[in-house]
Parts: sequence; structure tokens; C-alpha cells
Amino acid sequence: MSGTIRILGLDPGLSAMGWGVIDVSGTRLTHIAHGVIATRPSLGLAFRLMALHRELAAVIAAHGPAAIAVEQAFVARDPSAALKLGHARAVALLAGAQAGLDIAEYAPNHIKKCVVGAGHAAKEQVQFMVARLLPTARVTQADAADALAAAIAHAHLAAARPLKVVDVNVVAR
Repeated sequence: MSGTIRILGLDPGLSAMGWGVIDVSGTRLTHIAHGVIATRPSLGLAFRLMALHRELAAVIAAHGPAAIAVEQAFVARDPSAALKLGHARAVALLAGAQAGLDIAEYAPNHIKKCVVGAGHAAKEQVQFMVARLLPTARVTQADAADALAAAIAHAHLAAARPLKVVDVNVVAR
């Protein structure tokens, strides 16, 4: 891979959406920024989704990633929680598509395996390895660490394949 590619990793959630931005140049990973977009349940679903979209669009505009890596939903026992997670994931995918970004989705176990080496690693292990791989990150929030881990997983795969060019002017009919 030649040049530098900026990747935005996302750990979707309705209450808290973690995000993390890294640059990848060859095998070198550089931390750019990270954070968590939080919403209050008192706002109601529609306004929470709007807030997530607005803040995520601002993150994309501020950091100019070429790609986003979104953690896929896992099968939850609570259908209501799974549906809310699905709404947050839809916002993440929409924001990426609107910006014309290369969008990749990864299962949580795949992300953990890429970063920790074990697909069933604990959140603390993911946070520890993110800190090792991105020592300047100083990430303390699990959601942001998971988002950075998604970006790292995508970086490993992006090294093996070029990012695709997306034509945002093409409209599905």
C-alpha cells in the first residue's frame, strides 16, 4: 500500500457511539483522534438518531477519512436492544455513504481477533492492545477503544486490498 489512508472506526450504539480515527501508511498506524458521541434517552428515538448523525457527520468533515469500519451487530437476547443498535448502525452507514466513503463492516469477533489475537477477548484486552498499538491514543472509554480496534482491523485488511472508489452520484433505482 502506498501513501497514507485515513480510517474512521465506529462502535455503534444508541446511547454511546464510539469513534476513532487512524492513519495507515504501510504497516505504520498513527492515532489521530477518538471520542464518544452520547445521547440522552429523554430526547426520544428520532432526536437521538438525528444527534448521532449530526455529530458523526461533523467527525467525518473534521477528519476527512477515506474509509469507515463499522462493527456489526451481534445477536442479542433482547430484541428491543438489538433494534436500537440496528438504528444506530444505520446512522453510521448512512453518514459514511453520504460522505462517499469506502464502508466495511466487521463482526466483533473478527475485530478482536485482528487486534488481540483471540476472537473472544474481553473488553479490557482490546483496550490494552489498542493502547499498545496506538501509544499516543490514551483512550479510557471502552466504546472509543472498540472503535479504534475496528479501524485497526480494517487497516490490516486494507493493506491486502485497495480501497474502492465510490461514485456518490449514482442513485439506485
